Amino acid sequence: MASLPDLTPPTRHLRCKDRGGAPSGRVVGPAPPGSPALATIGRVLFELDQVFYSRAGLEVLRGLSARLPSGASCLFGPSGSGKSTTLRLLNRLIDPDRGRVLYEGSPVEQRDVLELRREVCLVPQLPALIGGSVADNVAYGPRLSGHSFDSRAPLELAGLDASFAERPADRLSVGEQQRVMLARALALQPRVLLLDEPTAALDAAATAAVERTLADLRERTAISIVLVTHSEEQARRLADWVVRIDRGRTVAEGPAEQTIALEIAPEPSPQPAAEGERGRAR
Repeated sequence: MASLPDLTPPTRHLRCKDRGGAPSGRVVGPAPPGSPALATIGRVLFELDQVFYSRAGLEVLRGLSARLPSGASCLFGPSGSGKSTTLRLLNRLIDPDRGRVLYEGSPVEQRDVLELRREVCLVPQLPALIGGSVADNVAYGPRLSGHSFDSRAPLELAGLDASFAERPADRLSVGEQQRVMLARALALQPRVLLLDEPTAALDAAATAAVERTLADLRERTAISIVLVTHSEEQARRLADWVVRIDRGRTVAEGPAEQTIALEIAPEPSPQPAAEGERGRAR
């Protein structure tokens, strides 16, 4: 039977506070991209250096640089800013056109891609379950590797009791399906969970349930989380470190509360060329 991740509470680099209430051992102001501030708050898991990525001829990421420490980090910004694209770079679901993506100091392309995706596991925005029972879904990954697996422990970590194991997966609510997706990821014993707007399709009650599950997961395991959201409130509730992304670039990064509270002037939209300039451009 495959074992679950170590449930010993982790060393919490990002929760410590000094007597004045400010986070201890780290700067309280947002760190600009490329600054050494992360060295004071914990181990850097991921680093993106001048990353460019285009899709269908459109530039999605435009020289994005950021660092993500262990613990709970958030890629935060408006819809269409490049957050989900950035997330998919972290376990090589896509590769950049230019620039570097490092995981624990090594380029991600130097790692076996299947091993990387088991260690850095993505939970997509919309549930995508296979036919059969909940237990079949949770055990799907381990069985592909030839291992038997007891689904009860990852289900419990994902906030579902053992009675869910034999329920048909197609008869669950969307919120329950999302937690089964989380349990399926946990069954792979990941070190990092990548969560792409995990509550975007949920109502308020289901959102609160998933957020409680994620908070409990952080308390009980040493798994790091990288979350994508466009919700300021969710970023504050779930993350210690925030990277703000707008129009394919990092505009700020740092401790969650201070970085979210920053007022940042939007980047001006490209101005259409004047008629004469358009003629010369031809």
